[in-house]
Amino acid sequence: MDLLQPKGVRDFSPEEKIARDSVLAILKKHFERYGFNPLETPILERYEVLASKYAGGAEILKETFKLIDQGERELCLRYDLTVPLARYVAMNPNVKLPFKRYAIGTVYRDGPIKLGRYREFYQCDCDIVGANSAAADAQCIQLGLAVFSELGMEYNAYINSVALLKTILQLDGAPEEKLIDIMLILDKLKKIGEEGIVQELETIMVPGGCVRRIIAIAQLNTNNEKLAAIADAYGAIPELDRVRQILQLVPDNHVIFDPSLSRGLAYYTGVVFETYLNNSQITCSVSSGGRYDHMIGNFLEKPDDYPAVGISFGLEPITDALRLLKKEHQKTVVQVFVLPIKTPRESNSLAQELRQAGINTDIDLLDRGITKNLDYANMLGIPFVVFVGKKELEQEMYKLKNMTTGEELMLKKNDLIRQLTKA
Repeated sequence: MDLLQPKGVRDFSPEEKIARDSVLAILKKHFERYGFNPLETPILERYEVLASKYAGGAEILKETFKLIDQGERELCLRYDLTVPLARYVAMNPNVKLPFKRYAIGTVYRDGPIKLGRYREFYQCDCDIVGANSAAADAQCIQLGLAVFSELGMEYNAYINSVALLKTILQLDGAPEEKLIDIMLILDKLKKIGEEGIVQELETIMVPGGCVRRIIAIAQLNTNNEKLAAIADAYGAIPELDRVRQILQLVPDNHVIFDPSLSRGLAYYTGVVFETYLNNSQITCSVSSGGRYDHMIGNFLEKPDDYPAVGISFGLEPITDALRLLKKEHQKTVVQVFVLPIKTPRESNSLAQELRQAGINTDIDLLDRGITKNLDYANMLGIPFVVFVGKKELEQEMYKLKNMTTGEELMLKKNDLIRQLTKA
């Protein structure tokens, strides 16, 4: 029997899972710090929901995993967490607005596989439903900056507005009926460059000149220069004022206005943003998001009632990048290993007391000798070992060995617990 996995999915060793959980803990901490509450939706959705014209569009449906249940109903694996959110709010129209939720879970896309991109992967989303202000957009961007700053990663966050981009493209002669196609092509700019963009536009009978000026403006040095160049070239555009307002609310050197930025999903209506790592082998975005003001309302046939904006973090590219940055990772959650020396009952009793004190504790289960147990603890990177022998029990003291420094201390039980608690 072939025990290989399907392509694009992975097992995670304890060491890898610990690293992933540490990133998730940071994300969850900042999500809640910014006032977002948890929401969980199913992995399975009705195909008609994810295929709705109000959802992700034809491009993302090409990568959707479809299945038929025993009732001959068409289902599919969710390709993101945003459309399920829209479906949830549509099913619960009395939800209090603004509704700020975060969701962490697996999504599935049958797309190309490379480092940082898989077919089963986690998304970690925060969304604000019911607020159309620039402050809501800015809050999502600020959240992203806080996360990547704590992770210690070098990054740049790029911001634009698809509404602004559509206006500019139309003013430069782009046909309205092909705006979505043009923006999907422009979304590939970082991958194929300006000339590649022009060549792809020619395949849909669109002249390359309609994007050259905006690409040139995007290459200017500062945000203010880009804003001024657009105002000079195209006059007053209301959406440009919104971008300017967001940049004023988030005065950070890591936030770069890129007027050529075009997110690939069709549901975005306004501000969009993507974060990329600097000097990393991970070339895809590590977080992205934007404003999608009509999706939820369209499900309810009230298109203007549920403006929304959100940001999504890619756990896979983030953890892959951290793995490339660091040579060593935590291998175990165990804080102390209890080593019995012919004292199984007393050692088990001590281990239970340590656990009740909130200390992650393991104990020898194979009746090994001291040397093999120390080798085992050292191999897993367990920071402390406590010896429980007849001598220790007679003295009512326990020997605690720091596996990093080699230091050994004889401690009474209460002192042992205090020492491990503060370690």
